Amino acid sequence: MTNIKLKVVDLFAGAGGFSLAAVQAGCEIVFAVEFDKNAATTYRNNIGARHRCKNVVVYDQDITLLSAADLAKKHFSAFDCDLLLGGPPCQGFSAHRINDAGVDDPRNALIHEYFTFVRSLKPKAFLMENVPGMLWPRHKSYLDEFYRQALDSGYVVHQPYKLDARDYGIPQRRQRVFILGTREDVTTDGFEWPPAPTHCAPESSHMTGLKPWLPCSAAFEELPADDINGVHMNHGPELIAAFRRTPANGGSRRDSGRLLDCHVDHDGHKDVYGRIDPSKPAPTMTTACINPSKGRFVHPVLHHGITARQAARIQTFPDDFIFAGGLTAAGKQIGNAVPVAFGQCLIQHIKTLLLRNYGCEENAEMQVGPTAEIGELVNA
Repeated sequence: MTNIKLKVVDLFAGAGGFSLAAVQAGCEIVFAVEFDKNAATTYRNNIGARHRCKNVVVYDQDITLLSAADLAKKHFSAFDCDLLLGGPPCQGFSAHRINDAGVDDPRNALIHEYFTFVRSLKPKAFLMENVPGMLWPRHKSYLDEFYRQALDSGYVVHQPYKLDARDYGIPQRRQRVFILGTREDVTTDGFEWPPAPTHCAPESSHMTGLKPWLPCSAAFEELPADDINGVHMNHGPELIAAFRRTPANGGSRRDSGRLLDCHVDHDGHKDVYGRIDPSKPAPTMTTACINPSKGRFVHPVLHHGITARQAARIQTFPDDFIFAGGLTAAGKQIGNAVPVAFGQCLIQHIKTLLLRNYGCEENAEMQVGPTAEIGELVNA
């Protein structure tokens, strides 16, 4: 195994899911940018400590006020950044927006701030993550401009791919778009992107030779003692009674007999107040994943919403990763993160390409870190 550690920068880094993925893939995080103070604190306490990446510098500032050129000069020489990561805020691309909502959302333009760093750092590769809504026709101008800038700056850019985390051994249904760009001097002969899925629907497993999707049952095993993230929302008596009437392991709001005023004329959002089925991949962990009113986020058998720790496990964070700021802030950080084991799989795949360009070959078998172990636990 080569001793080269790829140098990585993480923008819009959040709590550090993508960064932890890179660390577990054997990379070094040079600096990260994250404006949210709670997320930046979480990042420092978990990525910048616990012997994960002690020299990482965290800039908790508005990215539009930072000079990409100055940071490139401060942290690198001769364009020796290997990989730039980042998932710009995606609210403007959200599937919850209707009609033309979000078209002129200023947050959409942050993908171009991301590319300001691409131009300044000149990484050998960049990997951008976002929600599937960014591929909708209403946002075509933003994506077209991103590709134009990439090509003008000397990058070969792969088409956007919508990937589902459960196809890569993550116990969660989660679709996200990933865009990979490689600097034009990086040789990509024989490199295929994205990496091939490792898992599939159980009924197709015997035909494809892939492993079946992983259930999320391991997320509900005993919580660590004194875990400050092992907490859930407090619910009123009426809601607790409704949860008691909701069948275990996948029951829905309709099963509880609870009818809200908003459901009299419209019975949509059937998953809200529903229980998670631990025998299947979990639903997508959103920024409101600790709130049962926002989705199927009720504990499989207990009469309350899932804890922040259980959500973090579904996102394949290790139990020693502590989220700052309280329950709501933790939920937001967890929901915004790239599932760690998913990110590790993608980065490890890119790493083999970049090491090959260094004239090195790495053992093709992925190093499995603590965050990837949930898949093995629930599959045992």
